[in-house]
Order: sequence, then structure tokens, then C-alpha cells
Amino acid sequence: MLAATDARQFPAPALPEVAFLGRSNVGKSSLINSLLGHKVAKTSSIPGRTRSINFYEVRWAGKPAPEVVFTDLPGYGYAKISREISQTWPEFIEPYLLERPCLALCLVLVDISIAPQPSDRQMVDFLSAAGRPFLVIATKADRLSGNQLHNALQSFGKEYAPGRVVPYSARTGDGQAQLWQEIRQALPARAASSPVPRT
Repeated sequence: MLAATDARQFPAPALPEVAFLGRSNVGKSSLINSLLGHKVAKTSSIPGRTRSINFYEVRWAGKPAPEVVFTDLPGYGYAKISREISQTWPEFIEPYLLERPCLALCLVLVDISIAPQPSDRQMVDFLSAAGRPFLVIATKADRLSGNQLHNALQSFGKEYAPGRVVPYSARTGDGQAQLWQEIRQALPARAASSPVPRT
């Protein structure tokens, strides 16, 4: 739809929105592409490439009108880039998270293959204080297996409480069905009753 760097650029509130948040290079764009089965969000190995809130309309298979909007927010936690973005939070990121009336769900992406990060805990605390519904999505889950994954999920569940942790791999698609179910449950009845986009 558009890329906004100012609250005045946001589209008029209409469809329910699902926000994707996380540290730089955690895989927000890759997860969006994985969910939709199409490369709609630009991915990069260079941290901090997303500097705007990018809005994507999602249309279900066989239906011409969009039913939900995905929003890809700038990453945080990457040194200079993080400081630059933090200075712009009051201009468009904070108003979006605090005031957007159609924001139905926030997905906080964390890298399951590294230790829990303070900046992710801060984001969870921010959303909790704002009263926003959110899930913690443990990305890159394919890098761990068996007991490693089980133990990491338990550790992350304690670290990011009260948020629930959902494992996901954009590479293999593991966790896709569960995440779509969580998204559908968070949407108003009309949008949630529509079928999931084909992947």
C-alpha cells in the first residue's frame, strides 16, 4: 500500500492490522513472505534497511477485496541504526502502536537461536503497558531441534511472560498453520471467517 515515516502518512483506519516488530535482521520481512507465499516484503542481510512502517493489504484466495493489513515496522537493537530509529519513535512508531484504532495484533519476533535480548523484553513491556494484544514469535526455529528447541521455548516463555511464544521457521514453514490460526482468532469476525491465503 505505502511506506509511512510520519503519522500523517498512515492510511485511514479501516481493515484490521497485524504489526510485525523485532530486532533488526530477526526476519520480519521473511516471515511475512513465508506467511503469504509470495515475496512482497523486501529482505536484506544488512540490518536496519526498513526505516518506515510498510503497509501490505492481504487478500484471501478467490476474494477481490483485502481483508487484513500487515504492517512491517523498523527493526530495533542495531547500534547506530537503533539510535536513529529511536529518535523517530515519537513521530510515527509510538503513535502507531499506542493510538492506531484498527491494530488487532502485534507479533514480536525474537531469534530463538540466541539468548533473550533486553530490547525484546522492553518491547514486550511496552505492549503490555499499552494494553495491546501480542504474541512472541520465535523465529529461525529450524536452527534448533529436539531438546534444544524445547528448552529454548521454555526459557523464552519465562523471559517474555505474559506473552505466549510460538515457534516459526520461514525457511521450512514450520509453525505457519499455528500462526495463521492465531492471527485469524485475533481478527474481527468478518475477516477471521475468510480462508487463509494459499501458499
